[in-house]
Amino acid sequence: MPVGLLYTIGFIIALILALAMTPLVKKFAFKVGAIDKPNHRKVHTRIMPRLGGLAIYIAFVGAFFLLSPFIPDGLLRARDTNMINALLVGGTMIIILGALDDRFELSAKVKLLGQIAAACVVVFGFDVKIDLLNIPFGETMQPIAGWISIPLTILWIVGVTNAINLIDGLDGLAAGVSGIAIATIVVMASLMGFQPVILLSTLLLGGIVGFLVFNFHPAKIFMGDSGSLFLGFSLATLSMLGFKQVTIVSFVTPLLIIGVPLSDTFFAIVRRWVNKRPIFAPDKGHLHHRLRDLGFSHRRTVLIIWGVAAIFGALAIIQSAVVQSSAANWITFAVICMLMFFLQIGAEITGIVDKTRRPLINFLSRMRLRLKVDAETRSK
Repeated sequence: MPVGLLYTIGFIIALILALAMTPLVKKFAFKVGAIDKPNHRKVHTRIMPRLGGLAIYIAFVGAFFLLSPFIPDGLLRARDTNMINALLVGGTMIIILGALDDRFELSAKVKLLGQIAAACVVVFGFDVKIDLLNIPFGETMQPIAGWISIPLTILWIVGVTNAINLIDGLDGLAAGVSGIAIATIVVMASLMGFQPVILLSTLLLGGIVGFLVFNFHPAKIFMGDSGSLFLGFSLATLSMLGFKQVTIVSFVTPLLIIGVPLSDTFFAIVRRWVNKRPIFAPDKGHLHHRLRDLGFSHRRTVLIIWGVAAIFGALAIIQSAVVQSSAANWITFAVICMLMFFLQIGAEITGIVDKTRRPLINFLSRMRLRLKVDAETRSK
């Protein structure tokens, strides 16, 4: 069977499984009490079932095992199989942790310990870790010492896992952003010919698309922490598996793939620090909250953020495509500067950090006014 056809069939299987399992998971969530009640921080106004991540997980794992007998010999090496097992075992731990939280609302410390445990299984149980780094304006690849690579890998997995969880505030938002990031990984892994990442990402994307049918506004079920944590963990692991040994990708690329949740998390930390609030204290200052406050509808807010995520994904693909060129370092530098500029402008327009402070916009306004005055003076 051609590899492309195999991946297409896998996507369809995962999609069908998600479509079939989500209504069943919805009934199960109500039965066991895994529900989300409205409060002052939440947008929805009625009791909603959580646990939707379980449907994505079942679709992903089910499609993988149904497809396994048809994977051609030689497509996956022993190390590839080890990587796949790392994602399956660690992902199973995360989905259990998230499902328990959807039902019993675990404390933040317990969830963090569970995430660290899953990350440690990936690192110590399957020896999967970031061991090479591409540094702009430096050598092509720099090996990382074990004492750095282990905590760096754990920090990456836990950080990305929580970043997806933080943006899960509107119907279809986290699932859509994750789907766009996974689709980006599929494209990049295809360009590199990295088969295990293509396989896993395609199956996961099928599960996400199937779930979105029930999760887009007005949602019939929430993904809950089971979904946001599982998708975050999967994104962290897949991006690391796909790029830790590939010399054509710089360290910027994985950051671009998760640009939306990463930037939202960064601004949340800055916002809470500026306002002298605990960093982990929840608030209503995230990007989706600010867009709603600016008057955008529920759907339009989600679509805007999906669009931003797609731009980040396109930049990641461009970055990976040009990183072998002679101008790669300068392109990387230009991409970073451009992103920092537009992120700051976006933060000031939306008020994601502070609703009153707009230093860059005010500076640009003063410069524009000065140029206008100078032009009028010269014309006289």
